[in-house]
Amino acid sequence: MKIKAIITGATGMVGEGVMHECLLNPDVEEVLIINRKPSGFTHAKLKEIIHTDFFNLAPVEQQLAGYNACYFCLGVSSIGMNEADYTKMTYTLTMHVAETLSRLNKDMTFCYVSGASTDSTEKGKSMWARVKGKTENDLTRLPFKDVYNFRPGYMQPTPGLKNTQKYYTYMSWMYPFLKLVFKNYVSTLKDVGLAMIRVTLFGHNKQVLEVPDIKALAKKTQFV
Repeated sequence: MKIKAIITGATGMVGEGVMHECLLNPDVEEVLIINRKPSGFTHAKLKEIIHTDFFNLAPVEQQLAGYNACYFCLGVSSIGMNEADYTKMTYTLTMHVAETLSRLNKDMTFCYVSGASTDSTEKGKSMWARVKGKTENDLTRLPFKDVYNFRPGYMQPTPGLKNTQKYYTYMSWMYPFLKLVFKNYVSTLKDVGLAMIRVTLFGHNKQVLEVPDIKALAKKTQFV
C-alpha cells in the first residue's frame, strides 16, 4: 500500500511538520495540500490547491477524490474567542471537510490533530476541550475506513522548518528537561507525522492516541 495524503494546515507549524515527514517517507507517494494562499513549498510528490473557503468545497471537490489519507492539522487557538466562534472554526469547519472527504474517499484514514486534555464527555468546564471532544466524537461516526484522534501536548519542532511558532522557538532549549519530567506530555513534531503514517499503513486498536501512543507508533515507522 502506498499513501496518497491530503494535508490541511500546511502553512502552520504542525501541518508543515507532518507534510515534511510525508515528503521524506517512501511509503507516501503523493501529498495534496489545501491552503488559502500559496505556501511556497515545492516537491516532486507535492500538489497544492488554493481555496479560500473551507466551508464550501464544491468548487474543488473533483480534485479531492482518489486519496486514502487525510492529516487534518488545521486549527485555531481558543484564546480570545467566544464559544460560538471557536465552535465554527473548529467543529463546523472540520466536520464539513471530513464529511466531504468521507463521501469522496471510502477507503480513507482520517487523522485529526486534537490536543492533550481534550474532553470526550463534552461536559467539562474548559470550552476548547469540550469543542475538541465533540469534534473527535463526531468524526468517529463518519464512514471513513478509520479515524484517529491525535492528542499531542508539547511538540518539539522539526529543525529548519519555516512555520515554527515563536512560543516553540523560545521553549526549545527546555526540551531535554521537559522530556524527562513530563514524558507523557512531550513528543517531537516528527513523532506526530511518523505516527500518522504508521496508523494509515497498519491501523491501531485505539481511536484516541495520547502522547505515549504517538511516540510508540513513531518508533515503529519505517522512514528515510
